Amino acid sequence: QVQLQESGPGLVKPSQTLSLTCSVSGGSITTNSYWWSWIRQTPGKALEWMGAMSYSGNTYNSPSFKSRTSISRDTSKNQITLQLSSVTPEDTAVYYCARRRGLPEYASGWSSRREYDYWGQGTQVTVSS
Repeated sequence: QVQLQESGPGLVKPSQTLSLTCSVSGGSITTNSYWWSWIRQTPGKALEWMGAMSYSGNTYNSPSFKSRTSISRDTSKNQITLQLSSVTPEDTAVYYCARRRGLPEYASGWSSRREYDYWGQGTQVTVSS
């Protein structure tokens, strides 16, 4: 059973860089074919895909974030890290990491819940001074 666990600061000040870690157990982040996404959700809004890293270390970042996102990994720790720079209160959300197999057929698939087989429980991040 694959398990994902997000961790990071619950509170970040505006203009700072948010750093979140997804710790994976029960499976390797380098297992062929799998992608590891960061997705966030604010109350009343749809899931918003931020970016993803493949089993081989390739990354895709959503253009919606205007180059504010960076995804990296530590294979020795089986972790995926998201950094979001220049945060504002609009970045307040629950942040999730999730696993999917392969690339989506359409771009909308990146944020489609049913296209992921495992999710973390999510971590609340509040941006406030």
